[in-house]
Parts: sequence; structure tokens; C-alpha cells
Amino acid sequence: MTANFALFFAFYLLTPLLPLYLYETFGATKDVIGLVLSGYTIVALLFRPFSGFFVDSFPRKMVLLIAYSAFAIFFAGYLAASSLLLFTIVRTLHGGPFGAVTVANSTVAIDVLPSSRRNEGIGYYGLSNNLAMAISPTFAIFVYSETHNFQLLFWLAFAVALFGLIVDSTVTLNKVSSSKFQVSSSALRLDRFFLKSGWLIGVNMVFFGFCFGVLSNYLAIYGKQVLGMTGGTGAWFMLCSIGLILSRLQGGKALREGKLAQNAAEGMVISLVGYTLFILMPTLSSLFPLPSYILHLIGYYGSALLIGLGNGHLWPAFQNMMISVAHHNERGTANSTILVSWDCGMGLGILVGGIIAELLGYSAAFWTVALINLAGVTLYFVRTRQFFIVRRLS
Repeated sequence: MTANFALFFAFYLLTPLLPLYLYETFGATKDVIGLVLSGYTIVALLFRPFSGFFVDSFPRKMVLLIAYSAFAIFFAGYLAASSLLLFTIVRTLHGGPFGAVTVANSTVAIDVLPSSRRNEGIGYYGLSNNLAMAISPTFAIFVYSETHNFQLLFWLAFAVALFGLIVDSTVTLNKVSSSKFQVSSSALRLDRFFLKSGWLIGVNMVFFGFCFGVLSNYLAIYGKQVLGMTGGTGAWFMLCSIGLILSRLQGGKALREGKLAQNAAEGMVISLVGYTLFILMPTLSSLFPLPSYILHLIGYYGSALLIGLGNGHLWPAFQNMMISVAHHNERGTANSTILVSWDCGMGLGILVGGIIAELLGYSAAFWTVALINLAGVTLYFVRTRQFFIVRRLS
């Protein structure tokens, strides 16, 4: 958890300020900034299936330390990048070790957890992501506002990542955690890169990734153009993080008792209410005596808490469901599959949401989110829940 917190703290230290850095340092335009930053996500997505394969094929701690070392070293690359081209290369390649270390670290976490506490432990493990997301951007903006020194932020990210690497180096794995899988041409099948036994769980996760992809990327501009809110994006993500943290703490007991299907169901229903509240409140503002701005605030910030609560239940439940249909030597593949599914959904959401917003407006884009979320919930109750129960390994 500590190493994972350091990983995401270092990541989120730079995320909110890199667009500003590219603009102020290299004079990059908006479209160029989007191109430079999108490469990181694309490369991370491409690396994750191979990361699962390597985690399941070689000693997991060795893979983890190599990936984490590369992740830390790339922060030093930002300090050395003296041109926009060099920065683009470093930033794009940095996505590879990030994709690898997120898979490796979560797989090693599963290995060191006692089997009787694994479901609950994975839920708590995810708290480290949420805490980093809640604290790091605010800390980064404070440091920048006081110093206006991007180099200091790069050094801080490098130091925090190095700390996480040192922490991970102290982890002790049992011998059984080191896979003896032999790499051969006949062994390089699709199921070494994608967990076929959990394919429908992955497909279902794409729906929920799509929704969060639209919301997280177009939240600020929707709030400004449709709701008339010129700020509050940071507060929205803070409330979302609080919801994530509270739900993981509250859902620990259900995960400990193995109620994965129930936890997933609760999470997706709460998220559906949150997404619906977000898009419906402006429409219903004429029906209530309160000023529309107050109702917009209720819908805007209330949805953040509900979506955070929902995703906090949903994510660990789906991750544990995927792990529960995988054998021990497939855990890395299981982790990469669920992460790739989420990333694919996020990418589709960003792409399709932008197209719909361009053609029909942001309100139409967010109504699409509500419908896609409803489709994901329906798929779960109609098919995915039973799919998991039948394939779950004892």
C-alpha cells in the first residue's frame, strides 16, 4: 500500500500541472498539449497485457523492481528534456513502466495477502490510490503557487517514486509466488495476455470506464458552459475521493465475507444514481422552488460523492471477481485484463464523448453516460453476475 501510494502520489504530482508546464516552457498549443499527454496513456495501455504475461512468467518481485526502477528513473528524464520533442519522447515512454508497475505491484499485493483476507485486503489496497488522488494534486498546486518552480516538482516526484521503490524492495514473497511458467513459442497463447475465463467481467468493466472517462475529462467545461460554474472541479474530485475512501472502508466487511457479487451490485447502483443526479438536476431545476444555481451545486457535488461511493464498491469487487476466476499463475494476467478493460472504456469515453459533445452538445454527451451506465448495470444483473458465480474458483 505504501509503495502504491508513492507511485500514484508521484504520478498525480505532475498530472494537473503538465499542461501549464508545456505552455509556459515550450509555448505548446492546446492541440499539441493534448497530443503530448495522450501518448502516456496509450503506451500504458499497450504495455499492460505484456506486463501481466511477464508477471506470470518470471519471478514477480524481480519484474516489480525492474518496472518500478524504470518508472522512477523517467522522472529524472523530465529534468533532462530540454526541448518539446525530447519531453514528448520521455513522457510517452514513461507510460510503459507505469502500466507495468501498476500490474506488478497489485499482483504482488495479492500474493502477500493471506487467502482468508485477500478480498478485503485488495479493497484496502485501493485506498492508497484514492488517498494519493485526493492529496497529491492539491499539494502540487500549493508547491507551484509558492515557488513557480517546475524543476522542484520533478525532483519531488523522482524522490517519492524512489522511496516507493525502496519500500517495495523490502517485500518478501513465498517461493510459490515465483511462477515456474516456461516461456516457449507454444505457450504464447492469447490467454497469457488476456484472461479468457473472465472476458465478460472485462467487457462489463468497459461500460463503467466509459462513463468515468467522459465525466473526468469534460467535467470542467460542462460545469462552465451548462451549469454556469466557473470553478469547483478540484472540489468535485476531492469529494469523489472522499466517497472512494469511505466506500472502501465500509465495504471491507462484505469483501472479507466474499460477497463480491453483492458489493459490485451495490456499487454500480449507487454510481448510476450519481450519474443520473449529475445530468438530471439541471433539467429538474424548474420544478423546485430553490434557485437553479443551488440545485446545480447539489447535483454537481452530490454526484461526486455518490460516484465515488459507487466506484469504491465496484472497483475492488470487479478486481476480486477477475482474480477469483484465475489460477495462481494467471493473477498478473487477471490484473492487467481488468486494468486494460477500464482503460479501453476510458479511452472510448474520451473519444465518443468528444464527438457527441461536438455534434449535439455536452448535455447529450452526459445523457449518453447515464444510458451507458444503465446498460452496464443491466448487463451485470442479466449475465455477468451468473457468469462469475459459475466460473469462480474455490
